[in-house]
Amino acid sequence: METKKATIKRQESSTFLVLEVNTEVLEIILTEDNPNNIKGIFNSLLKNLKKGLFEFVLEDEKNDMYYHICKEYLTQLNSELKTIYSELEEYELTTD
Repeated sequence: METKKATIKRQESSTFLVLEVNTEVLEIILTEDNPNNIKGIFNSLLKNLKKGLFEFVLEDEKNDMYYHICKEYLTQLNSELKTIYSELEEYELTTD
């Protein structure tokens, strides 16, 4: 299983969870309610998941509220990615 980097990008007006998948950088907006942002990112993750299983590891120095939110989010996301990858393998939809 490959490990991918996740970071938190804090700006004055908004904060993002940044997921790095190969050459693609995906930003989940944490300070807005935007379900279309999440759907688009999840679709990108599914496309990459067909190439092989991966998980995200949070790299962040600041132990604040966003750190704890992102850590929990990544725990759930990694679990979901494993489940979906198993189903992709079961139906022979992987490309690796």
